[in-house]
Amino acid sequence: MAHLLVTGGAGYIGSHTLRVLRRAGHTAVVIDDLRAGSSPERVEGAPLVRRDVGDPDALAHVFADYGPFDGVLHFAAYLSVGESVADPLLYYRNNVCATQQLVESAVRYGVRAFVLSSSCAIYGVPERVPISEETPTHPINPYGASKAMVERILADVERAHGLSWSALRYFNACGADPDGGLGECHDPEIHLIPLALEAAAGLRPELQLYGTDYDTPDGTCIRDYIHVTDLADAHVRSLEALLDGGASGVWNLGTGRGHSNREVLAAVERAVGRPVPVRDAPRRPGDPPQLVADARRFQETFGWRPHHSDLETVVGTAWAWLRSWKGVP
Repeated sequence: MAHLLVTGGAGYIGSHTLRVLRRAGHTAVVIDDLRAGSSPERVEGAPLVRRDVGDPDALAHVFADYGPFDGVLHFAAYLSVGESVADPLLYYRNNVCATQQLVESAVRYGVRAFVLSSSCAIYGVPERVPISEETPTHPINPYGASKAMVERILADVERAHGLSWSALRYFNACGADPDGGLGECHDPEIHLIPLALEAAAGLRPELQLYGTDYDTPDGTCIRDYIHVTDLADAHVRSLEALLDGGASGVWNLGTGRGHSNREVLAAVERAVGRPVPVRDAPRRPGDPPQLVADARRFQETFGWRPHHSDLETVVGTAWAWLRSWKGVP
């Protein structure tokens, strides 16, 4: 059993991972400033420190008063590609500078393992798909660049100070815990599946479909959708392996299968039983046309399989969560 610090643990992926960690017998403390849709109810009774992870005084308080911690799982980052293009300094300040403060504290207080919520956005526009970990990293937006910089920081820090680390480069996180009680809730919401569900349910007037002229079979972006519960399981496996002496490194997390935006909208319409009102819109800057994972390395190393990530299950669990959360009949 390990004692862990989970940053952003009241958010979407962090809260799902926190639930799986605790079910596995680990204890955890959460630091989260409760921005962007995070909620204290999501930590389900775990100690919660409501502070900014980039605040050195807050970190000193958490590490001194709630530690010692065996490991850190870091989810506290901004994640909107479009926003990062419009306000890059915000993303470098929060995603890089704040993480540097966290890593410094982890080293200072003797943390042994650090798991980073990274992203396929670091690959940019790959020459071929599926994308393996050996694919060159050429991010085309500040969000992806911020994740790549943190990976470099962790690699350098391990060489200098011995902090073991994993960067989990996952593709499109989606869905909701099949057991209920947790789901996707960003403020503002930026992801396709919840936006499409809300539009189909009449909770928003329409869905804006960004880009219909990509070089793909139906003209819309193609993404690899990985269920949040499968992601949470992967984080726990990675953390436990590091604490057992496993090697540091980068790992892709995905299914190896891509779905276009229009395919996702069709799945939403099947789940809800109503059409999604759609308005075609121009491409968003920084959006690659196709991102699909080659995740065989993680699967073979950790014996991990994505058990919930077929598109119907993803959309079905997200719809069940939205109906419960919003009271949709």
